[in-house]
Amino acid sequence: MSLVARTLLLLALLGGVFAQAHAGVANAPGANLEVALVTYGPGETYWERFGHDAIQLRDTVSGESVNFNYGVFDFDESGFLLNFARGRMHYLMDAAPSELDERFYVQSGRSVTRQPLALTPDQAAALRDFLLWNLRPENARYDYDYYADNCTTRVRDALDRALGGVIRKQLETRAGGMTYRQQTARLMSAQPWLMLILDLGLGPYADQPLSAWQESFLPMVLQRELAHVNIDDGAGGTRSLTGEGTLLSPNRLDVPPDQAPDLRMPLAVAGLVFAALLIVSARHWPTGLALFGTLYLVAAGIVGVLLLVLWTLTTHHSAWANANLLLFNPLAFLLLPSLWRARRGLAASRLADRILLLQLIALAAAMALHLLPGIVQQNQPWLLFAIPCWLALSWSMRRGLRRLG
Repeated sequence: MSLVARTLLLLALLGGVFAQAHAGVANAPGANLEVALVTYGPGETYWERFGHDAIQLRDTVSGESVNFNYGVFDFDESGFLLNFARGRMHYLMDAAPSELDERFYVQSGRSVTRQPLALTPDQAAALRDFLLWNLRPENARYDYDYYADNCTTRVRDALDRALGGVIRKQLETRAGGMTYRQQTARLMSAQPWLMLILDLGLGPYADQPLSAWQESFLPMVLQRELAHVNIDDGAGGTRSLTGEGTLLSPNRLDVPPDQAPDLRMPLAVAGLVFAALLIVSARHWPTGLALFGTLYLVAAGIVGVLLLVLWTLTTHHSAWANANLLLFNPLAFLLLPSLWRARRGLAASRLADRILLLQLIALAAAMALHLLPGIVQQNQPWLLFAIPCWLALSWSMRRGLRRLG
């Protein structure tokens, strides 16, 4: 549905189209409201890989059913791309008839699951009133964060608000199963190059141990964790918040793996192969060394610039203090002239000598940081890739071609 059509629906909900007695969700008494969590499986496009969800309110008298979600963004917003790059993304809350909202996901081959929630009439009415307030144009926009404030955490928080904090209280005491990094790699594994780029760009924030509350930034995790939440049954006991979920439409797409792929061996092998290529080229094909070395240094410099920009000029806090800056940094560009000197059998310049020494010290520092106690950035795959490449390049520039000269 287009943003214009969604806006018209929003105005209809707020403006009284459903204002007739018991005519719909907007004015139904709480006793007539059924509340459910609707969870949509991951899609094929990269921004759909995390899945999606919505809060469904249904008036049992009129039969009207509306899905409320927090996943709308507007490409036509002024400065959208610049704000996206800077980490200042603006998302919108949205509402649509349940059948219309779910039809898109069914047609896309994504699973649709409805999970009823046992809210009291007062809680259901309070949730409805909050969602309608939040749906107003002046309240619908929010600053999006991939992990801490996204379309699922907003759904989670709205439910928690209606239940008086019960969800948060219980899920914060439960340990999560994965870190932000592991969940990201798992869900993005269908796009390997994008998965590698994201893993390279994530800093130590992505490796902190998570509670079930924090890990519920993902729709499928929230769906699973809500089944562990118990609420007061009104008779001195407790009952489960959720009823038995109903699969409204099966998944017809490739399912993400249960665990994140282990990147250590593939990147270690890639690093060793590239290092061997540099050493062989240094001995037998000087021009090849210059070409392969240039490819590595330019890539390392570009990555270093991007990591530095993410840390210092954006609000992408998940990328701050990235230890991969010790492995790939802008100083790599300064080695290019000496690399091409080495092609003619000439020794590296004094500047290049110092940069190479500094880079080797940076490698040692990166390894030392990884061994420190506490929250350590899980960048072993990139250590295993970068260390043999830098060692081979340093040897080639300082020793390999000098013998030829």
